[in-house]
Amino acid sequence: MFLRNAIHTGIVLVSSALLLAQTGRAPAEIGRKALDLLLAEKYPELSGMFSDSMKQSVTLGFLQQKVSAELKEFGTPQSIGDAILGVDGTNNLVSFPVKFSNTSIHVQFTLNPSGQIAGMYFRPPNKPLPFTWKRPSYSKPESFHEREVTVGSDMWKLGGTLTIPVAKGRVPGIVLVHGPGPNDRDESIFAIRMFQDLAEGLASRGYAVLRYDKRSKIYGEEMSESSYTIDDETVEDATRAIALLRKQPEVDPTRIYVLGHSLGGYASPRIAARDRKLAGLILMAGPARPVEDVAFDQTAYVLYLKGEPGESERAHLQLLKAQAEQVKKLDAKADNPPILLGLPTAWWLNVKGYDPAAEAKRLGIPMLVLQGERDFQVTMKDFALWKSTQGGRENVTFHSYPALNDLFIKGEGKGSPAEYHNPGNVAPEVLDDISSWLSSQKH
Repeated sequence: MFLRNAIHTGIVLVSSALLLAQTGRAPAEIGRKALDLLLAEKYPELSGMFSDSMKQSVTLGFLQQKVSAELKEFGTPQSIGDAILGVDGTNNLVSFPVKFSNTSIHVQFTLNPSGQIAGMYFRPPNKPLPFTWKRPSYSKPESFHEREVTVGSDMWKLGGTLTIPVAKGRVPGIVLVHGPGPNDRDESIFAIRMFQDLAEGLASRGYAVLRYDKRSKIYGEEMSESSYTIDDETVEDATRAIALLRKQPEVDPTRIYVLGHSLGGYASPRIAARDRKLAGLILMAGPARPVEDVAFDQTAYVLYLKGEPGESERAHLQLLKAQAEQVKKLDAKADNPPILLGLPTAWWLNVKGYDPAAEAKRLGIPMLVLQGERDFQVTMKDFALWKSTQGGRENVTFHSYPALNDLFIKGEGKGSPAEYHNPGNVAPEVLDDISSWLSSQKH
């Protein structure tokens, strides 16, 4: 979960300052300077090259915490190849092949017409320039339409998309709740759009689906200046989205469901407890264990993926282990560090004692729990815990998929971060199982 947060947000960075018009410098030269600063971890200087929009979504603290941790997992830079140039509309693309001790990637910078860095991406070696999402076969655009909506009305208001089936009468509605990090409404990662797949696939089957940009995506700078909690990051906006969906004329207000992915699944029982009127929950790769344990396990998995890690990687793992232990011992009355495992201490204190599986059982709400068996981030340990804690409840259904990963996309062999670079869609059997479960719910 939190490793993909680094992949999803520390790598798929958005938008960036250095005026080409003023300096006359070539895109390759600008890109190489940015790359050198990135690899040297000179983040204040790198941040100085960012455009205003980049600075808002990718703060200096984010670079120092999330991006730095991701670079350490890549290992030591060993060689840098020549720049590969491309064009995307009015933007210039500059991509550099970089060989690290643990992997090889392309580091790409997008330069806007003023020469500012307008994007930064890590890409697989064989796909150095952008690739695009492809609509899955189960999406039938003629069977639904979409309209833009706004979730909330205060300083944290968020843009969203409501996907509505072409149908007579009111239909069930589903709110999609994101995983960790500053996700957009589609949960975009490289050419993957998990939430767009789900929204279009479920709307094609007769369900209204609301997806929205995450608060940390739109208000990253404001959140970085405060000690936010999971309620601020996820729960509050999800409950607002539920309330908005209930008001839509095409939607049956008594048949509203939350579909939470990763962190969204972890938070779903808390969302249900806050709302009290949900018809059910759909958990996709939702952690049932403490988040600090999930975060440590996934980092250890990746570090050992290619064999015995080096001395620096083992030291990094020991540091994470020590911080995970600190999280478990946090006391609100003590003098705590401001950040642990990349999150504010207030975040950890807010979930201290929170047990999503126990909360779900207490609520007794109908649930569908889905898990990819190749998922190395939220694993079958969590799936087994969901099963064992629900006490054979008749209104809880479980499905696991041998070939699917954390994004519910098919793959082969051991799961790895590298496969997130490959274009793909949520597997059709997942849409089938969700639709079948929804249609089985009695109201």
